[in-house]
Amino acid sequence: MALFNEETRRSGDAATRALSVTTVELGFVEKVYQGIASVYDYTYGPTLHPGRLEAIEKMALGPGTHVLEVGVGTGINLGLYPSKCRITGIDLSSKMLAKAQGRIESKGLLNCDLAEMDATKLTFADNSFDVVYAPYVISVVPEPVKVAREMYRVCRPGGRVIILNHFKSANRLMGWIEKIISPMTVHIGFTADLDLPGFLEQADLHPISLEKVNVPKMWTLITVVKE
Repeated sequence: MALFNEETRRSGDAATRALSVTTVELGFVEKVYQGIASVYDYTYGPTLHPGRLEAIEKMALGPGTHVLEVGVGTGINLGLYPSKCRITGIDLSSKMLAKAQGRIESKGLLNCDLAEMDATKLTFADNSFDVVYAPYVISVVPEPVKVAREMYRVCRPGGRVIILNHFKSANRLMGWIEKIISPMTVHIGFTADLDLPGFLEQADLHPISLEKVNVPKMWTLITVVKE
């Protein structure tokens, strides 16, 4: 199991342990993101941009590739995709989607379409997309495992599930700090202490790669190929 270092090895209780000390409800998440829609690009834009670029590189996109972006937000990624790909973006926040639609229109992105949708209940058929991508979303949603399983379901066999997210540090001190601050960070849009080994085990995901991205390298880029 050489792919996994000590940070990501699955321990005996990974399948059952709580993924975070913080629990949130869907309505709370929607309210938070409705509130930060107008400032999202400035607060979460430049700092997290390198990870976005690496994620799209990992997708190995070719002409005609159909990508589902889960948690499209303000559409900050939409202009990064090749024009010959088809992009479907979903989000729970209507205000975020309004910003994304404005970006589509201002940039003339003819290959993009949007829908308001709950990521735990995707309305797409099984095996619908070549790539299913969740950028900085998994630590936001109340049920990250359910979202990941839905992502896997709608991805075609041989396609890629890409998750870009912050997870609790393997460093004991940093992990303890993240656990303490997590009940506060939900008010700006994420839980700080999401457990990576537990998440992978409970979502039944088997990555082909796990990479640290951004500066500092506190975010993880997960690539899964659907069997």
